[in-house]
Amino acid sequence: MSSITHQLGSLAGASLTAAADTAGPVVVSAAPALWKSPAPSLRCKITAGPSELDTLSPPLSPCRSPVLGSTRPDLSVACQALVAPEHIDVGTAAAAEETGGVPVFVMMPLDTVTAEHGVRRRKAVAASLQALKSAGVEGVMIDVWWGLVEGESPGAYNWGGYSEMMEMARKVGLKYTSAEMGVGRNAQRSRSSIHRSVGRRNFEYVSLGCDTLPVLKGRTPVQCYADFMRAFRDQFKHLLGDTIVEIQVGMGPAGELRYPSYPEQDGTWNFPGIGAFQCYDKYMLSSLKAAAEAAGKPEWGSTGPTDAGHYNNWPEDTQFFRRENGGWSSPYGEFFLKWYSQMLLNHGERILSSAESIFENTGVKISVKIAGIHWHYGTRSHAPELTAGYYNTRTNDGYIPIAQMLARHGAIFNFTCIEMRDHEQPQDAQCAPEKLVRQVAMATMETGTPLAGENALPRYDETAHEQIFNSSLQRIDGGSGRQGEKQMCAFTYLRMNPDLFQPENWRKFVGFVKRMKEGREGKRCWEEVEREAEHFVRVTQPLVHEAAVALMH
Repeated sequence: MSSITHQLGSLAGASLTAAADTAGPVVVSAAPALWKSPAPSLRCKITAGPSELDTLSPPLSPCRSPVLGSTRPDLSVACQALVAPEHIDVGTAAAAEETGGVPVFVMMPLDTVTAEHGVRRRKAVAASLQALKSAGVEGVMIDVWWGLVEGESPGAYNWGGYSEMMEMARKVGLKYTSAEMGVGRNAQRSRSSIHRSVGRRNFEYVSLGCDTLPVLKGRTPVQCYADFMRAFRDQFKHLLGDTIVEIQVGMGPAGELRYPSYPEQDGTWNFPGIGAFQCYDKYMLSSLKAAAEAAGKPEWGSTGPTDAGHYNNWPEDTQFFRRENGGWSSPYGEFFLKWYSQMLLNHGERILSSAESIFENTGVKISVKIAGIHWHYGTRSHAPELTAGYYNTRTNDGYIPIAQMLARHGAIFNFTCIEMRDHEQPQDAQCAPEKLVRQVAMATMETGTPLAGENALPRYDETAHEQIFNSSLQRIDGGSGRQGEKQMCAFTYLRMNPDLFQPENWRKFVGFVKRMKEGREGKRCWEEVEREAEHFVRVTQPLVHEAAVALMH
């Protein structure tokens, strides 16, 4: 294994010992105000300098289950150790000229840090990071699990494996982007404050109605989360702004700013169901009652919609979401949807205000992840978006308020489903991911909010790569005479796993990264970039087998 490590080091252009093995940006992810198992709690991105490895790792979103295939996990990670012999010059891959392209990050495996606070397959991770670095990846993202860090007792934080990962990256000059998302494992919670829909408790996070209530042993959920972020800042203050360059703040399920309206656990929800409103716990109902009384309609405050169907219904199955005379467009529907979406925006404001204050003057950027809910987008009501808390319909833009909220705090709008095309999705469910991405790009352009993206599902094909490339730089017609281009500030690739390092997938990925770095204004043609990628893959191929054999023993 030492010989492999040496070769990896020569490929990166820097010495590397068998003990220090990682190269690439890392993202740590944290979760919203609830303790659960398992859920990422903080996310970090790491960026590399001219001679450093870059890789990013995005948060896991609902409807995305990385497919590992039949390849052994340890063997697949070994395959990441694609490194060039010492005489091979791959400097162009690691230090491409700045051409106005979009930097690519790669999400690390969710189980990179173990329950025992160590780094899983440490040497394999190091080799993988070196391979990503050599391919020109900008950085990596790693999920920080809140329940793992604060799992023993409230206020006691064990950063174990995360400190090791950060140090590994620092030694090779990498930078991290961290994002708070998820709740975390083995954490204590107040059962009465768990988010509820009709007849069902959701343990994915605490009700938004509890944000300012001391339901967690004398602390509010927002205070608990702020304490966690503050502990992270104090633990890694020497790396902030240098190694750790971005904090992605988790806001809800899968780290996304939304309600847990479409939970896949135990088959509760299946794609493309409309989901369900999450407003039936006593705290949300108390807020709804107060809002109804303030509006002079106390009769609207006793409960949420009673005709909105169930998780797996379609819009036309329900009275509330139906196309003609649906409750969503009635005076009551408009009142309820404004209140429901505003509760989510208020939650985002509280968390972002805390994050902005905690990480002020540290040199890190703040970002927030928004779900790409593209199914039934072609309907009038956009039911799945409404149940998730996005008041987006045929007649109301629900992403402008979100972008405005992020802009107030200087935060990045991180959006998913960038790789999808409309015709690839079930048309009977009126899926329209391309139109959705375009609407979000327009909203961020109108509000001056930075936009970043990631793929929602694992994709290794060139069709998806092409779609990502085109989505990363969109030409927008604002409709009011405003036109322009909206370029993403970064793209996060889901995810580093065995399939990514299969020869054909790796060849396509290397070409994709190079093309993204070139951008539309790149001076080299795509054929030239592709030839360089193929050369890189060819000269590093002999080491893949050696690395795989070493990791199997």
